[in-house]
Amino acid sequence: MNKQIKTKNDRFILRFATKEDVNLILKFIQDLAEYENLLREVVVTEEILINSLFDRKTAEVIIGEYDGEPVGFALFFHNFSTFLGKPGIYLEDLYVQPTMRGKGLGKIILSFLAQIAIERNCGRLEWWCLDWNESSIKFYKQIGAKPMDDWTVYRVCDESLENLAKG
Repeated sequence: MNKQIKTKNDRFILRFATKEDVNLILKFIQDLAEYENLLREVVVTEEILINSLFDRKTAEVIIGEYDGEPVGFALFFHNFSTFLGKPGIYLEDLYVQPTMRGKGLGKIILSFLAQIAIERNCGRLEWWCLDWNESSIKFYKQIGAKPMDDWTVYRVCDESLENLAKG
């Protein structure tokens, strides 16, 4: 059985996802994408998740359960800081169901990720946030996160990625 991690909230536990959670992970991804108005961009399938998360182990997932029911997740992976000479944790997605927000569950998940970062000797925990998500930005600043305003994210994908690979 997957180890359950107790939290400050007796009704809320965390656990690392297993292959049996792949349908749930996909549902949370779709729910998050819908909240972010990006559902049209979701092409991931259960098979892709199994391959990426459990066969190749390219990322890890934490499931949050409230009174035994899954209510949120965090998907993260390691990156590396050449300036620090240490790995970091990049939080790709954090999602808590709308009906469960305001209970401090997101902060508990972030706190657990910070604990993992320290245990694994990581120098950073970082993530992106959509510019329009003012409630999240306010929350992140309250916990001490600093926006990286002097950096711009660039992305190469689809045909551009293929063209770049061809040289």
